[in-house]
Amino acid sequence: MHVFGSDDLQPLEHIMSRERPLVSVIVPSYNRSDVLRLCLDALEEQTYPHIEVIVVDDCGTEDAARVAASRGATVVRTEVNGGPTPARNLGAEHAAGEILFFLDADIALDPDAVENAVRILESHPEIGALGGVLRPESLLSQTLASQYRALQMHRWWMPAHRPTLELHAAVLAVPAKVFAEIGPFDPRLRETVSSDYRVRVTRSYEVKLSDAVRGRKDHDATVRTILRKVFRRARVSALDWRRGETPGDSVPRAVGGVLLLAAVPALALPVVAGRAGALVPCALVAAAVALDAGTHRFAYAQRGVPFGVYFSGVHLAVTFTGALGGAVGVLQRLALSRLEKPARVLAGQD
Repeated sequence: MHVFGSDDLQPLEHIMSRERPLVSVIVPSYNRSDVLRLCLDALEEQTYPHIEVIVVDDCGTEDAARVAASRGATVVRTEVNGGPTPARNLGAEHAAGEILFFLDADIALDPDAVENAVRILESHPEIGALGGVLRPESLLSQTLASQYRALQMHRWWMPAHRPTLELHAAVLAVPAKVFAEIGPFDPRLRETVSSDYRVRVTRSYEVKLSDAVRGRKDHDATVRTILRKVFRRARVSALDWRRGETPGDSVPRAVGGVLLLAAVPALALPVVAGRAGALVPCALVAAAVALDAGTHRFAYAQRGVPFGVYFSGVHLAVTFTGALGGAVGVLQRLALSRLEKPARVLAGQD
């Protein structure tokens, strides 16, 4: 799979010979004015000059709106706290740019990120959505957990390392005409909104990721918070999944999660199978590690053995938790379908 990088960028002189498009950077924000400041600082340092910044205050209680206004950003406010998806849609309604650049408030872009996105979209009109990637360093938090998450998410956002192409609305550039044609993000979806949007765009356009569009994200500071979010997102993703969507994670990683789930009941095997039974859960865990060996190697190569050991332990817990959340979501989905079927029959819909 091709990843757009610096070799795919048009020379700057070629872009400057034409009228340069206005880019509307849309930043949904809910509190966390500390990271919003860093996000806006990075936007002020962009090498691309034609930018308007729209901060959508999602009914926050902090001074994020005041901070945004003091930096010259246009500030709009949602009527109710509905999460980033309705906020992104509201920001798009107020945007005047020819390119919409959706950016989460806890991400600080590299100085050339917007310029690189413009170059790629200008030189490849077949692209309907261009996603960026995260750097392997956390923006603000520097705990061991946030350092783990930064490496892990960087690895899994890079499409060269996985067979499925994901899209992330957290760093996403879309031509305004494409957004108008495809329609807004689906506000009914919670964790699969990016996957749903990718499916809709690819019906008429190409979707690409670029390592030339980068930013640093402020990652969660504790393992407990990471595991809680991973479980919730996996569970809700299973509930929201629609036919035709591809899984967000690579198939080997998903299989590894299933193997880790299977290792838990396999712990009881020594009771019935003796010492030989004790080898089964060990073999299942080893197989899960082997299926995701590239991620573990990446951590060891980047940070050395001590951190690599920590990374591997946390990563196994994250993979297991994601699989558990997905399994719970599947069970909930099946239960809901069983409850809804009699209602559809009574209504004459089946």
